[in-house]
Amino acid sequence: MSQFTELKREAYEANVALPKHGLINLTFGNASVVDRARAVFAIKPSGVDYAALTPNDMVVVDLEGRTVEGALRPSSDTPTHRKLFLAFGSIGGVVHTHSSHATAFAQAGLPIPIFGTTHADYFNGEVPVTRKMTAAEIAGAYEWETGNVIVERFAAIDPADFPGVLVNRHAPFAWGPSVAKAVETAVAMECIADMALMSLTLAPKLGPIEPELLAKHFRRKHGAGAYYGQTR
Repeated sequence: MSQFTELKREAYEANVALPKHGLINLTFGNASVVDRARAVFAIKPSGVDYAALTPNDMVVVDLEGRTVEGALRPSSDTPTHRKLFLAFGSIGGVVHTHSSHATAFAQAGLPIPIFGTTHADYFNGEVPVTRKMTAAEIAGAYEWETGNVIVERFAAIDPADFPGVLVNRHAPFAWGPSVAKAVETAVAMECIADMALMSLTLAPKLGPIEPELLAKHFRRKHGAGAYYGQTR
C-alpha cells in the first residue's frame, strides 16, 4: 500500500470536484495538496480526462520537483504549484482552472473589481492580476516563471487576504489552508467574475464597494474576530 494513500485521495477528490462545479473544460486545470511534514504534494497527472481519474493516478512530487510516486507524468503546471507552496508557507492546496468568466478577466489583463458583499466574503479587495510575462520568461522555464510572477504580485499582499490571482493572458489560480478551501475559492472567483460582468452591464460606471462594508464582510469570516459559522 502506498504511504501517500490519504494525500492522493484528497488530491483526487479536489480534482474531480472541479468539473462538478463547472470550472473545467476538457482537461484544463488541476488541483494539488501538500504534506508539509513530508515535503511532498500530490497533483493531477497531465492530460488525463477527469472522468477517467482514480485516486491512484495522482502523482506525488517533492518540493524539489522530483516525482516520488506515480506511474504517470504530473501536470505540466506542477512547477507553478511547487513555487506557490514554497512561497506561501500557510497554504495547503492550490487549484488552477480556466473557468470562463474569471479567465475572461485574466485574458483582458484586468483585476476582478469588488462591487458587493459576495466578493468581500472571500477577498479583501479586488482579485489581483499579474503583469504580463516577458518573452524570456515564456521561452524559459515557463511554468516555474508563472509561479514567479504570481509571487512577485504578492510582494506586498497577504495571500490569506487574497486567496487567488489572475495570471495575465492565462487564467486563475486559487489557494487555501486546505485544498478543499482552495476549490471553494475557485468556485467563488468564477461566481464573482460572472457577477462583476453582469453588474458592469447594468451599471458601466459602477464604483467599488464601500470600504466599511468590505471590511465588515471580510472580517466576519476571516481573522481573529471572525464570527460567521459554527464553532466546534
